Amino acid sequence: MRTNLRTQERTMATFGTVFMPEMALTTFADSNWSKPEIVTSDSINLHPGAHVLHYASTCFEGLKAFKHEDGSVNIFRMDRNIARMAQSSRLLHLPTIDEPMLEAMIVDMVRRYLDEIPLPPGSMYIRPTHLGTEASIGKAAAPSASSMLYVLLSPVGNYFAGGDKCLRLLLEQDTSRCAAHMGMVKSGGNYASALQPILKARAEVQADQVLFCPNGDVQETGAANFLLIDGDEIITKALDSTFLHGITRDSILTIARDMGMKVSERELSIDELLERASKPGTEAALSGTAAVLAPVGTLIHNGKEHTIGSGDVGSTTLKLREALNAIQWGKAEDTRGWLQRV
Repeated sequence: MRTNLRTQERTMATFGTVFMPEMALTTFADSNWSKPEIVTSDSINLHPGAHVLHYASTCFEGLKAFKHEDGSVNIFRMDRNIARMAQSSRLLHLPTIDEPMLEAMIVDMVRRYLDEIPLPPGSMYIRPTHLGTEASIGKAAAPSASSMLYVLLSPVGNYFAGGDKCLRLLLEQDTSRCAAHMGMVKSGGNYASALQPILKARAEVQADQVLFCPNGDVQETGAANFLLIDGDEIITKALDSTFLHGITRDSILTIARDMGMKVSERELSIDELLERASKPGTEAALSGTAAVLAPVGTLIHNGKEHTIGSGDVGSTTLKLREALNAIQWGKAEDTRGWLQRV
């Protein structure tokens, strides 16, 4: 089945609001996964007492397929996304996913809609989702014995179509993005818990996002990892259970090392962050699947605004983003096997 979405509609739509009319779906019950099937993507069947609706037993992933100039289509670092989804499912005590089956579902769906994948800087955004379906409102302290796993596709355009904008971040040291033991889980509940402080920051200080720094420890924003760039050094929090282990983050740090930059994965305090941010040439960015690297120009702390470096989009941020895009778009050699051709 094919749809014929116009390129203008696809590229001008708000990110993540256009979907392919079908998705791949499988269910887990009686200790077994069903054979994946193709179903319409505008509805799913859930009992009102489904575990996910009451106790948030859900996780998801976000990855992209890119169409190259030679017509080939390549999915970026799918193995890492599937591994992270398996980890999230384990930490939420959802049924163990069948990783080869999920890979086949993703590939099959991308192949099904090859004609709908925009050329770069557009791509096909892929959203695998796993949720607990057992109808039991008495299992607040027990996992769901059944679940649903589906793969949804959304063609997306250029994230920076309106031009690069330096973001404003409020430093929040009184609260965390989510419970510390849940940070590694890519779960909707973590995003929901960050929503209130983000909306408050937007209303009160016109911040674009909140950079969560519990007890002064610089961690991540509500939806992205944080990177500080000071000369030829990138500083970012070392991996632990308190925040999401971003695949884009890992890709950017790998590219930075290949370029000869120093990568420091360690604790970063608010005091050090503000001190380094005041230096000429310092840059900061948020890394994530949607934007790759989004520049940060202002930090807001205790009612005072702190400009990062010049406050403009940094040259190193652009260089790193362009280097990763070049691999994703097939304009640079993929020496690390990050792309899987479908």
